[in-house]
Amino acid sequence: MTTTTPPIRVLLVDDQPLVRRGLSLILSPDPTVEVVGEAEDGEQAVALARQLRPDVVVMDIRMPVLDGVGATEELSRTLPDCKVLALSTFDMDEYVVAALRAGAHGFLPKDVSPEDLGAAIRTVHAGEAVVAPRLLSRLISTYVRAPVDTPPPPAAAVTGELTPREVEVWRLMATGLDNTGIARSMDISHSTVKNHITSIFGKLDVRDRAQAVIAAYESGLITARTGGGDQA
Repeated sequence: MTTTTPPIRVLLVDDQPLVRRGLSLILSPDPTVEVVGEAEDGEQAVALARQLRPDVVVMDIRMPVLDGVGATEELSRTLPDCKVLALSTFDMDEYVVAALRAGAHGFLPKDVSPEDLGAAIRTVHAGEAVVAPRLLSRLISTYVRAPVDTPPPPAAAVTGELTPREVEVWRLMATGLDNTGIARSMDISHSTVKNHITSIFGKLDVRDRAQAVIAAYESGLITARTGGGDQA
């Protein structure tokens, strides 16, 4: 007897009706996804999420009343099982990094292809982070900054609990390499990379890859120059 996996319940949030309609049309042919509601601002998104209990919220960042960052922070605090995928119109958008800090599981540009959007929703639903490769290094190296009155600790202080191998995996992760690229670069197995990353997340007290990359920049382990800030 075969069992059918229920579709991923998605809430679309954007202040422009045409954008919401477009996203809904993009997702409608995907049998793994079901759009259960739409919201036009962050406040409405939080209220609808509490009512509809979606699995994933596709969240615009810049909106009136309550922006996507504030809404993400509230959902992360009150509905931790609800995953947020942030969307941005601009490649360089500091609000997206703020959304990752607030608890978003990833971000994509609004010109993402239908296939990539569906794949990203499935990925964040599974608890993994999604970061568009073309945006990762440029965005984070440009906008991740520690508060002026609390300079970032030296990398040695942050990496004290990490093994040398874990530090190298963390560094390569922060430059934008996926697990396969890290394994190839270090000449280790894919499963070994995954084990290292799990350990790194625990020692750094971060939830996912996106937050680990932010931590690498804020710790000083990676800088805009070494992080490949000019890469496409």
